[in-house]
Amino acid sequence: MVKIEEFEKKNKNTWLRTLVILFSFYLLGYFIFVLTGNPTLFPTVIMLGCFMIPITYVNFFYDHRHLSVLAPSTIASCFVYGGLLGVFSAALLEPLFIRRFDYNSSMLVGLIEEFSKILGVLLIARHRRHDQELDGIILGAAAGMGFASLESIGYAFNEFLRSHGNVTYTMGVILLRGILSPLGHGTWTAILAAVLFRESRSCCFRINYSVISTYLIVSALHGLWDGLPDLLSHITPLGLDYLLGQTLIASTGLWILRMRWKEALRKTEMI
Repeated sequence: MVKIEEFEKKNKNTWLRTLVILFSFYLLGYFIFVLTGNPTLFPTVIMLGCFMIPITYVNFFYDHRHLSVLAPSTIASCFVYGGLLGVFSAALLEPLFIRRFDYNSSMLVGLIEEFSKILGVLLIARHRRHDQELDGIILGAAAGMGFASLESIGYAFNEFLRSHGNVTYTMGVILLRGILSPLGHGTWTAILAAVLFRESRSCCFRINYSVISTYLIVSALHGLWDGLPDLLSHITPLGLDYLLGQTLIASTGLWILRMRWKEALRKTEMI
């Protein structure tokens, strides 16, 4: 049996160094942008802000991968493919099924985007062993965070236009979405991919009752993340609806992911 404590000690806190480095470059870029007023720096600062937390989140799981043999290149590919396939698929599917955004349509958004994000995992893992739950968590987190990063860039662009070029407001939106991203996209896709890998064989993916039910659960969490604050707004003061709604959904998602993570570790220790 491999001593997991020794592995963790060897790889401890590289995610924290990643966060410090990226945040330092973000602050430096923002300072130079404000100092010089050079508009060509704005996209760079936006991208640093959008990718900073998602990359750190994926790095955290890679640091704690234990006996997983996933290569950094595989995880990076899942980040890219999960993000690109996710945003492209969602952009095509959502206009077909959603005419206006409300509580009911938020559930459709959850179904569509959770399906879109898992496509990157299916593509990357199709020619490798996929019966280790831990691998599913790591690749799912990467795909979800790739999607979150690209989606945040889109939101930043929209907010920049909507605010008539208000840079401070746009930066605030970026930081808020970055902080919240581990509580949403990365966690939901990690949960789904974990169950998908757990239920699969080394030779092929298996879409069974457990996988489908987990897909519906994470889609519901996604939909409630968007729609629950609107329901709570009728019974809570302004602003408290988002705090209560997203705290509840985030706590539920992280608890489920923790259960999947503990199960994956138990199985890893048996190897």
